[in-house]
Amino acid sequence: MLTLVEVVPRRFRAAIWLGAGEGLRIGEALGMEDDPRCFDVAREELHVVEQLRHSAEHFGGFYLAPPKSGSAGTVDLDAVVAEEVAAHIKEVGPVEFELPDITREGRATRTAALLFTTKRGKLITDRYWSELWEGWRSAAGWPKEGTFHSLRHFFATTLMSNGVEPQEVQHALRHASLRITLETYVHWLPKKDRQRGLLGRILRPVAAVQPVTPPGQNHC
Repeated sequence: MLTLVEVVPRRFRAAIWLGAGEGLRIGEALGMEDDPRCFDVAREELHVVEQLRHSAEHFGGFYLAPPKSGSAGTVDLDAVVAEEVAAHIKEVGPVEFELPDITREGRATRTAALLFTTKRGKLITDRYWSELWEGWRSAAGWPKEGTFHSLRHFFATTLMSNGVEPQEVQHALRHASLRITLETYVHWLPKKDRQRGLLGRILRPVAAVQPVTPPGQNHC
């Protein structure tokens, strides 16, 4: 994680923190706006309400859509992530675009001040991001299998391996059910030593008062 942060340019570094520190998917990170709609610093809340999508067949290119699988939600905004985003806004700044927004009923076009753009202030396509990521991944010494989604896995496994309750991890990942969280990350739960002899200690008083079976009787 640290090696990746070191090689990613300032223009995109906050996106890495949103992935590793908040568990965002790449579309959700690219859809983040400099707006209370997404960031509520006073309440230390991050509102994941949209993702940036690109498709020539839909809305003529870029548009804002709901997060994957209806996983919109409000999660805790980590203080370090908030600092990184604030620094990004100050040093890089958001860029405003007129975009179709289908996160609510019906289609509307509105102004969105998105945080992450190319050096020329353009929106980022999947292909462009892949090219950038390939260079960063290689420079950081990450395996070829490492993707932006690996940051989400880092986020989840760090929580689980440090004893955060599975229900809290589910909420942070915005999974639809606890089953999804457990099926993916249960092996990261810290192992606890089972108390040996627990049932025996509970049952011992019962054994001490149980009636004696008279000779010649067999209840088996």
